[in-house]
Amino acid sequence: MNTNKEFLSGTLKTIILAMLHENGRMYGYEICQQAKEKTGGAIRLTEGAIYPALHKLEKQGLVHATKEKVNGRMRKYYAINEQQSATVEMQIALLLQFSKQLNQLLNPKKA
Repeated sequence: MNTNKEFLSGTLKTIILAMLHENGRMYGYEICQQAKEKTGGAIRLTEGAIYPALHKLEKQGLVHATKEKVNGRMRKYYAINEQQSATVEMQIALLLQFSKQLNQLLNPKKA
């Protein structure tokens, strides 16, 4: 059983939003690589999971995509819609708060 997959399914969109919030604009593979690097390989986002999540975020109006030619290939960059930045910041804050509350439940002596 891959528990990381289970945990990621409920937080993937917020993880993506947090990374875009921090970095400005990114393309899908770059998001996958940065998540892997920042977590020492513990969190490995797959392109099969990230692109559907990015498309959903785009449909929801939270992010927008632009295409750019890089080394002869078209690359799609995603960025947070400025009009939605407060919503994105609130979503990130809610996940952080939930994470702290979860820590208090699972680790009551250390919290």
